[in-house]
Parts: sequence; structure tokens; C-alpha cells
Amino acid sequence: QVQLVESGGGLVQAGGSLRLSCAASGSIGSISVMGWYRQAPGKRRELVATITKGGSTNYPDSVKGRFTISRDNAKSTVYLQMNNLKPEDTAVYYCRAVGPWDYWGQGTQVTVSS
Repeated sequence: QVQLVESGGGLVQAGGSLRLSCAASGSIGSISVMGWYRQAPGKRRELVATITKGGSTNYPDSVKGRFTISRDNAKSTVYLQMNNLKPEDTAVYYCRAVGPWDYWGQGTQVTVSS
């Protein structure tokens, strides 16, 4: 079992920055990929960023150049640095860990005001 706890969400003005954290505990050695996803009201959950155990990252065009995912293996924590935030980035952001099974955090709200 893997437990994920997100933190760092909040309210920010457009153009501002936030950093999300996802602390993993439990059978973390089994995790191969970690990622951030988001879901806005009335929309499907979508990929924001992923990072492999080896450090390879992936982003959709909508956040590329603005968001950066990183991991601190010593702290078993994954971060999402979000810069130049836009109102359309408003959503609940979820941390995901992929291994033999799929694990999700409880989500953290990010609201970007115009």
C-alpha cells in the first residue's frame, strides 16, 4: 500500500506561482512513476506532469514551460512548481503513484483569479 498526501494549494492571482507537494509513504519502493493530474468542475481529469523513477518528465502543451515536476527521493516527495498561473489552471490537483497498483491522493484545490 502507498499513501499520498498533497499540500500547497490555494488562491493566487493570474501570473502568480504555487508549489504543490505530494508526500508518499508505505511501499514506495514499488512506485515506478509519479504524476500530477487535475480536474476542473464539469471536466475530465487530465494529465499535468509525470516523472519516472529515473527522472524523465512529461508535460502536456498546456503547461509546458510553466510547470515543473521534480522529486526528492530522500523525502519520498514529489513537487509541482507552477509559474505564470492562468485562470484556466483552476482545478483540484491530484497526486498519482503508479506501481503494481494505482494510487491517488485526496486532492488539493488550486484557484487562480483573473
